[in-house]
Amino acid sequence: MPADHDAHSAALVQLRAYILQRDPEQEMRLPPERELSEILGVSRGELRKALAVLEAEGELWRHVGKGTFIGARPNEDLVSLSEISQQTNPAEVMRARLAVEPAIAREAALHATPANLDALNACLRNTRAAHSWRQYETFDNQLHRLIAEAAHNRLLLMLFDTLNTVRRSVVWGRLRNDPVRPPVDHHSFAEHDTIVAAIAERDIDGAGRAMAAHLRSVERGLMGWRDAAE
Repeated sequence: MPADHDAHSAALVQLRAYILQRDPEQEMRLPPERELSEILGVSRGELRKALAVLEAEGELWRHVGKGTFIGARPNEDLVSLSEISQQTNPAEVMRARLAVEPAIAREAALHATPANLDALNACLRNTRAAHSWRQYETFDNQLHRLIAEAAHNRLLLMLFDTLNTVRRSVVWGRLRNDPVRPPVDHHSFAEHDTIVAAIAERDIDGAGRAMAAHLRSVERGLMGWRDAAE
């Protein structure tokens, strides 16, 4: 085996070991090449070959002028929630909600605790007692998040929060001509009751269907307001 191949292999082993022993709390940027080669006891040429191997394997990435970083290269195509809000529209938001929230309701039916159910029922009472549309919408938003919390899945909760943030920031292009508060027969009251009842009964499919039906009602109302504004 050629000597340079042995040196390359040794440098690669040293570099892998160095990365593995680093504390996850430490900065993810590696030291400069000169310093790192001294730490590992290898030449800079050997180190560069080892770095190239790990970069090809996705173990690290390099940014000209900034250094070498442990882990996968970040996706530069990701945009902020503010940018997403500017690029989306009410119809897209509703399609996303219809794709995500029924699945969350199904998970809530499977995993909700008695404490979750108590919180949901208290929120139902608050929505009916709201003295203004603004207050009702606050409790409505709280109810949907409580359902996401009841799913007991942190990733789903983060996904809900992201979607909900975009939803609330989207300008729907409408003005309310409704009374000061929701009428007693407002469709959401009964629909919310049905969702929470299905969750309490561990009716997984029923919870998903009830959430989808509720969101369809919301969609019809929102599109009606938009058409009226136009």
